[in-house]
Amino acid sequence: MKISQPQILAPAGSFDCLSAAISAGADAVYFGCGKLNMRARAGSFSLADMDYIVQTAHSANVLAFLTLNTLLYDDDLVAAHAVCDAARESHIDAVICSDIAAIQIAKSYGLRVHISTQQNISNIEAVKFFSSFADTLVLARELTISQIKHICEQIKEENICGPSGELVQIEVFVHGALCVAISGKCGMSLAAYNKSANRGECYQVCRRAYNVSDVETGNELVIDGNYVMSPKDLCTLGMIDTLLDAGVSLLKIEGRARGPEYVSTVVRAYADARDAFLAGSLTGEVKQTLIDKVSTVFNRGFWQNGYYMGILVGEWCTVPGSVATTIKSLVGVVENYYQKAGVALIKLETQSLSQGCTIAFSGPTTGWLQVEHAQLCVDETTPSTILQGSIATLSVPAVVRKNDKVFVISSR
Repeated sequence: MKISQPQILAPAGSFDCLSAAISAGADAVYFGCGKLNMRARAGSFSLADMDYIVQTAHSANVLAFLTLNTLLYDDDLVAAHAVCDAARESHIDAVICSDIAAIQIAKSYGLRVHISTQQNISNIEAVKFFSSFADTLVLARELTISQIKHICEQIKEENICGPSGELVQIEVFVHGALCVAISGKCGMSLAAYNKSANRGECYQVCRRAYNVSDVETGNELVIDGNYVMSPKDLCTLGMIDTLLDAGVSLLKIEGRARGPEYVSTVVRAYADARDAFLAGSLTGEVKQTLIDKVSTVFNRGFWQNGYYMGILVGEWCTVPGSVATTIKSLVGVVENYYQKAGVALIKLETQSLSQGCTIAFSGPTTGWLQVEHAQLCVDETTPSTILQGSIATLSVPAVVRKNDKVFVISSR
């Protein structure tokens, strides 16, 4: 799997997100099946879904990577074998692993392996060791740009190759949720709820507000910020050229628990940034435009550089949830789609709409399709307000499907 240009890796936590990622220009998607993946609690696909996912990705010339990246206990090994057997039958492109047992099991089925960030690979000697098992290594999230660049340079200088005989490829996270744990290894959920984050059951304990008290006096300590264990989300669009100059090959976007609007918007932004970088047209203005775009979907505020620029103190959230500049509201469903005319028939079930609003469609095959300045017709007229309960038509730039959900997008 020789990589000719930096690839955009997109999260797929649902069929809607899978289609959204492909439509937005992802080079690869990563997903989990069953419980042995780090986003099991957020919902994941079943083994029966794997064939369809891989076929859907491959038909669009997109790679499909399976996450098998939790810690494994002895009673998980049978299930891990079943996952890898299904992966082989489905012609998965790679399995993302961290546990040595998962790595060994995947290799026994002849599967390509990517080493997950949970292995906390932080130096060239670790790269050499894991190159015996994998062609792609995801580095620890805490490394600086200079450390990443040094590793990428040493791989070339020392000709460090993976099992395929090709130079080892380096993958890094570029966007999405960060946490206080070291490369995702955390014990807070285990301590509080007996649910291990390292086995896909994170309860997001760190995202909450806490009162800190002196146990002897009862006095509460003043903390500057309400969510001091909850970092803002990573966004590297402002420094993506520096990251690409370091020599990384794969840019991973976090977000298997996010919706299709997030996947579509963020993947498209990073694909545009990558393409502009390669074309020599990635200006400060272009970067800011792309940052503004990703600000419209789920985010906890942005930590623009993460640890990459050597900053050791994190930037913390001031609210428990998203600070996206827009919100989506479900308004109805697609009653029908007339392909020859390129028109969707929409039933407004929950609210009225105004002309010129932004309408979005979401479905397992449609992914995410957004229509700006929508002009809705009712009985061949264009009223200024389309009342709740109305059946309206709308010209759309791409195919939508019956029963697709319809949303209105509005500013906060």
